Amino acid sequence: MSGTQDMSGSLKLAFMGSPDFAVPVLAALVSAGHDVVCVYAQPPRRAGRGKKLRATPVQAWAEAHGLPVRTPAGLRSAVDQKAFVDLGLDAAVVVAYGLILPGAILEAPRLGCLNMHASLLPRWRGAAPIHRAIMAGDKETGVQAMIMEKGLDTGPVLATEKVSIAPDETTGSLHDKLASLAGPLAVRSLQDWAGGTAVPVAQADDGMTYADKITAQDQRIDWSWSARRVDHHIRGLSPAPGAWFHHKGSEQDPGLRIKALNSELVEFDETALAARGPGAEDQNLSICPGMVVDDHLTISCGDGRLVRITELQRPGARPMPAGSALRGLSLPRGTILE
Repeated sequence: MSGTQDMSGSLKLAFMGSPDFAVPVLAALVSAGHDVVCVYAQPPRRAGRGKKLRATPVQAWAEAHGLPVRTPAGLRSAVDQKAFVDLGLDAAVVVAYGLILPGAILEAPRLGCLNMHASLLPRWRGAAPIHRAIMAGDKETGVQAMIMEKGLDTGPVLATEKVSIAPDETTGSLHDKLASLAGPLAVRSLQDWAGGTAVPVAQADDGMTYADKITAQDQRIDWSWSARRVDHHIRGLSPAPGAWFHHKGSEQDPGLRIKALNSELVEFDETALAARGPGAEDQNLSICPGMVVDDHLTISCGDGRLVRITELQRPGARPMPAGSALRGLSLPRGTILE
């Protein structure tokens, strides 16, 4: 495969992606006049209360715009690989597809496969780069156009767009910023790659981290962590799948699993006095990790500092500001969360 031939016009493409993040890239390629002859997405899955089959956002967008869609469960069979090869592609553009591409798929397009990845490689290779960047407290991230190889996100980089991660950033807000950059970057990178003006740059040998898929165990908040880590954890898992803590109201109460969807760090002096009530017992209150120290869901963490939950979601309810949620939830100061 060679990128030296001038192909400055329309390219014959396949697009491979599944979630919301991929839709702006597909839309940008179509708007730029490329011939997207086939869209690949993960198969529809059952979702919602009725457990009806639901197409991925990419499949829904493609079908609404008259593009042919394929949703194979995998690409390892000879039949699926031949069907891909027979498309006679100039290139494939891959964005959060969610399936491993075998060598026969990677090598089929004339130019190869271009992946749009939401991190600054080699940091956060893998499935959940946006979540992991915020959870780790990174100050910067970005989107990169990368030529795919058989290794996981190991290929050379063609182009990069960087963004700062704001102190109040959530995965939801950062996702939208990066998605808005990914479309124009894909169009520009594809044009330069086809025209032979892009210079692939090998990834650095150091600084590699993996953005492992978020598991149920990852979601639970540990109040023995530092306040900063708890804050990053909450915002990094917001709005989905959501960080959670367990609150048991009494010995007879099985308790609630409450999702914390947004938070902020609070200086200790701001709430230290609020942890002391008028009674003698309150005066002797000893602050410990997991303790609610005021009436605004400010919680002490393992380093003695404080984090305040500003948005939460009770089971079966919608997300709401913490102040509204607390009206029907008994979490008075002095409560110690598990």
